Amino acid sequence: MPVDVVMPQMGESIFEGTITKWFKKPGDRIQRDEPLFEISTDKVDAEIPSPSAGVLKEIKVAEGKTVPVQTVVAVIEEASAAVAASAPVASVPAASSAAKEPAASPGPPPTAAKSTSSPAIPAMPTRIAPPSSPVSQAGSTEPAEESGDFANGHKIRSSPLVRRLAKENNIDLATLAGTGAGGRISKNDIMAAIQSASARPKPTPPDAPRPITSPPSTAPGSAGAVFHATLENAVPRERMYFGSYNASPMSVMRQRIAEHMVASKHVSPHVYSIDEADMTRIARIRERTKSEFEAKHGTKLTFMPFFIRACVEGLRSFPTVNASVDGTTVVLHREINVGMAVALDWGLIVPVIKNAEEKNFLGLARSVNDLAERARNKKLRPDEVQEGTFSITNPGVYGGLMGLPVINQPNVAILGIGSIEKRPVVVEDAIAIRSMVYLTLSYDHRVVDGAVAHQFMSKVKSLLESWTEEIL
Repeated sequence: MPVDVVMPQMGESIFEGTITKWFKKPGDRIQRDEPLFEISTDKVDAEIPSPSAGVLKEIKVAEGKTVPVQTVVAVIEEASAAVAASAPVASVPAASSAAKEPAASPGPPPTAAKSTSSPAIPAMPTRIAPPSSPVSQAGSTEPAEESGDFANGHKIRSSPLVRRLAKENNIDLATLAGTGAGGRISKNDIMAAIQSASARPKPTPPDAPRPITSPPSTAPGSAGAVFHATLENAVPRERMYFGSYNASPMSVMRQRIAEHMVASKHVSPHVYSIDEADMTRIARIRERTKSEFEAKHGTKLTFMPFFIRACVEGLRSFPTVNASVDGTTVVLHREINVGMAVALDWGLIVPVIKNAEEKNFLGLARSVNDLAERARNKKLRPDEVQEGTFSITNPGVYGGLMGLPVINQPNVAILGIGSIEKRPVVVEDAIAIRSMVYLTLSYDHRVVDGAVAHQFMSKVKSLLESWTEEIL
C-alpha cells in the first residue's frame, strides 16, 4: 500500500518548507525513521525521517522547491507491497518537477569562463519575503477560498491570505484581474499589485498642505506594518560578471539571514558601545574546575554561561535593553530569553535559552551545550529559535578581537564577545598580565540611549570581574 510523505509543519507559525536535500532516490529501500530528506524553513533546518519502511517509489517535489505544509512530497511503497510488486519503481526526475512549477528562489546562473566577448548575465530577480500566513492543509499554495466580496455582480474569488495582504496594503481586489483557475486572484497577483503600488508615487492635490514630519502608516517600523526585505544590488549587475567566475544561488538559510539583516539595518538606528572586562578571575576558576565540572555534571564548562549569567543580571537592572519595538510602542519583556548565535557550516542560527533568569549556572551550562550541539546536527525545534528578548554572539571563539553585530530583530540589543587574550594592563599603578576581553553592545537608539547602554555594560563588566557564584 502506498504511503504519502508530506511536508511536515514544524511549528504553529511555519506554513511552508523548502526541500534542500533528498537522502534517497526513487527505487532505494528505506527503513522507518531513517532520514529521508532535509528541509529548511524560515525558523530552522531539520532532517525529516521516513514515516514507513519500504521502497521510495516517487519523488514529487525536487530539491530547492518550496511547498506548503501537508503537501505530498514523495510516495513510499510499503515493505510488503514492494516485495510483491514486479514492476520497476516509477520516478519523477527532478528536472521534470522543476519544469512544472516555478522555483521558489532564482536558479543559479550558468558557470561562465573568461572569454573575449562579454559574458551573458543570467536573470536574477529580486525576492520579496511574504509575511507568514496560514496555509491550507490540502496542499494548495494558498488557503481555501472563503470570499464573500462581489464586484460588478460577480463574486471575487480569493483566499484569506490574499485578502489579508490586500487589506494590509490598501489594495482593492475588485481592481485586479485574477490569473488563477476561474479568474481566481492568486498570491502572485496580489504580490505583483503590491510591488506596483509601492513603485507608483501617490498623486498630491495642488492645494493640499505639504506634510512636515508625518510618515505613511505603512512605513517600516510603524505600528502594524510589515517590512519586506528586498535583496537588491548595490551596483549594476554588469559590474559583477566579468572575467572568470562561478555563480550559485544562496541557500534558503542564507536568503533568510540576508533578509533579516537588511530589515534590521533598515528599521533600527544602530549605535555601538565598547567596553573591556578583566576575565582573569573567571579564567582561573574555569581552568581549575573544568575537569571536575564535566565529570560531576556530564557537560563541558565554557565561558558562555558566565557571560549569560552576567547579562541576565544586567537585563534585570536595565529592562529597556530587554525589549522590542512595535511602531511607537515599547514592549518590555518580563521573561529573559537569551539567544546565542551558533555558527554552522552552511550559515548561522540563533537558538534561544528560554527563561534564563530562572536557571542556575548549571542549568545555563547545560542549555548552552545542548542547544549548540543540536543546532549543528539540525535537531532544533522551531520554538527553540523563537521569542528571544536579547542576543549574544561570540566571534572571539574564532580569534576575533571584537565585532559590531547587527541587532537580531525584534530585539533592541545584541552583545558581541571578543577573544579572551592575555594582555599587559595597568592594575593599581603597576603593569600586570591579565586575561582581557572586549565587549561590544549594538543597540537600537529608538529605545536605548547611550547612558543606559553603558550602565548595562558596566553592570556586566562588574559581575564578570568580581565573580562570586559557586559553579560546582
